[in-house]
Amino acid sequence: MFTEAYELTEEEKLLLQKVLDGDIAFRKIEEFADPLTAVKIRRLAIQEYGKLEFEHIQNFSLDVESVTKRNIENMIGAVQIPLGVAGLLKVNGEYAAGEYYIPLATTEGALVASVNRGCSVITRSGGANVRVFEDEMTRAPVFKLESLERARKFYDWVKSPETFEQMKQAAEKTTRFGKLLSVKPFVTGTYIYLRFSYDTKDAMGMNMVTIATDAVMHLIEDEFGAHPVTLSGNMCTDKKPASISAILGRGKTVVAEVTIPQEIVKETLKCTPESMFEVNYSKNLLGSARAGAMGFNAHAANIIAAVYLACGQDAAHVVEGSTAITSMELTKYEEIHCSVTLPALPVGTVGGGTGLGTQRDCLNILGVAGAGDTPGINSRKFAEIVASAVLAGEISLIGAQAAGHLARAHAQLGRGKF
Repeated sequence: MFTEAYELTEEEKLLLQKVLDGDIAFRKIEEFADPLTAVKIRRLAIQEYGKLEFEHIQNFSLDVESVTKRNIENMIGAVQIPLGVAGLLKVNGEYAAGEYYIPLATTEGALVASVNRGCSVITRSGGANVRVFEDEMTRAPVFKLESLERARKFYDWVKSPETFEQMKQAAEKTTRFGKLLSVKPFVTGTYIYLRFSYDTKDAMGMNMVTIATDAVMHLIEDEFGAHPVTLSGNMCTDKKPASISAILGRGKTVVAEVTIPQEIVKETLKCTPESMFEVNYSKNLLGSARAGAMGFNAHAANIIAAVYLACGQDAAHVVEGSTAITSMELTKYEEIHCSVTLPALPVGTVGGGTGLGTQRDCLNILGVAGAGDTPGINSRKFAEIVASAVLAGEISLIGAQAAGHLARAHAQLGRGKF
């Protein structure tokens, strides 16, 4: 036992011993100590169990009291991820208009360099034109009806305008900013799935829509008597790639485009528009289709994950962002027109991990930290920037593959072989 080597008060030693003896569970330590001490005791207990000594995870700048209330349970420390920037990236959006440095948190060598090159290409070509087409977060409970006849009556009841108004009132009583946009019923046997769609403004909104939908479920029970099986019936569809999200959208549906002159392709990407078109067609379109992939892109998830980690987003939503479609077409002026379509990009600038110190710093780099002066404007600006960064990553990787430089770049930057 190493406890004698630790600088602890007598009370802390006693508490640690009780944890080690199993008298106090990890999750109960905060009942006997302040949050920072609880983190330390828990970490020391792990050291004792494993007969090891941590060198790094105890070093962090997080506000422990805040994060243990909102972001983490059984905290023992923090993990660091290298943070780089790509850019400047010129964005010509409805909400994001200007040049931005893109914060990227990653352990993958070559990623930041690749996105940086794509940013240069886009900026030199006049910037990425980008627009948000849909903006809605979803939750889909499932109800079990007694018979097919009863299921049909419930289906029709849900679709009536009067019922929607009742649902809207019940849902919006639970939130200051959220607005119920629609409720779409889907039937499977005698099960009815209701896909609720909300405008969640600057929040990514999963907590908001879950609480609001729960209130509507109680209304449905009282008014129709339908039995709810679960609040989430997987037609939302949260944190899973799904055709419904690719078709109807979830979070933000965003499209970014740029037309790159031939001379910039040759000078910066070291290939030709024709070779980029061929790689994108054979890889992102035919190859993805042959593989049965739900995403038709080169590595959209790479950029989304790096931005999400840097900016306090829910990293699991990368799977929805990965359903992006990358398109490249030759123009009659020997240019190449490139676009990315992101059907499901859940992002927010308030709530979740956006309030953590380092993540808030990264949101400030982009000028989107917190709520916008007009509710919803910051999250849409953020979505436009993310889509433009994904476009930069796609252009650079397709260019590298068209030029035959992919393996060399990873050897140099991913393995340090300069």
